[in-house]
Amino acid sequence: MTHTISPESRAAWRAPALGARRELTLPQGTLTVFDSGSGDPVVFVHGLLVNANLWRRVVPALAGEFRCVAIDLPFGSHTTAMPGADLSAPGLAQLVIQAIEKLDLGPVTLVGNDSGGAVSQLVVAARPDLVARLVLTSCDAYENFPPPFFDYVGLAARTPGALASLALSLRIRAIRRLPIAYGWLARGPIDRAVSDSYALPVGTKAIREDVRRAIRGLDSQYTLAAAKTFADFKKPVLLAWSAGDRFFPDRYAERLAAEFPDARIEWIRDSRTFSPEDQPEQLTSAIRVFLDATRAETQH
Repeated sequence: MTHTISPESRAAWRAPALGARRELTLPQGTLTVFDSGSGDPVVFVHGLLVNANLWRRVVPALAGEFRCVAIDLPFGSHTTAMPGADLSAPGLAQLVIQAIEKLDLGPVTLVGNDSGGAVSQLVVAARPDLVARLVLTSCDAYENFPPPFFDYVGLAARTPGALASLALSLRIRAIRRLPIAYGWLARGPIDRAVSDSYALPVGTKAIREDVRRAIRGLDSQYTLAAAKTFADFKKPVLLAWSAGDRFFPDRYAERLAAEFPDARIEWIRDSRTFSPEDQPEQLTSAIRVFLDATRAETQH
């Protein structure tokens, strides 16, 4: 007998390698996180229309030495809706802050990708005391939030019925490989189970309403304001940037490196924006070297 896995189950699937699933009750609602390992805490923040599965190939390589917490932010690929929550970029940063406080983790190494990197910058600006180190992979910054190519996503969030149509199209796996979906964010096809977990949740009306608010809350005014605080953040920063990224050009990594007082760049080769998908070994190695070096520096 063949058992068909329901879309709901496929939407909710998370890689076992991420660790134990935990539901955090926060002022704005329930936030799901995945907790693995022990030691100095490392918190992973993903971007729009993906979830904690983005980090499934990075967490296991670090969890032997560090406590790794991957957050499922309400960015459209989550499964627990947050009706009424402030899901603007500052609101999402507050969710990360509240999760760190709820788990009593701080100060943490904060790792962000894509729009999650912008959220991470806002966390650093609002609560630098909670961040011991910052790792930014290719991500939004300054006036590039969101990148101009994704203006159509903002239009969809403002157009009645458009997000529902987008959600319907994402049920077709071939569509997900197009540039308007994930095609220019990862070099190769994303694992089917992971791709389903990214694309299917937005088919639910409550999740769609969350992501509508999140998309409408992406605005460069927030990243430009956060950038004014970078000179005051004296802790170590790693820019593990995908060289030649289509959406986040190298000049943004170089600009960030110039503005943070203690920053270094590690170029991730043969990768698009989703370096945790394309080059997890390169990325993990860069993070591990950074963590080992900066821990050694603080001990002297």
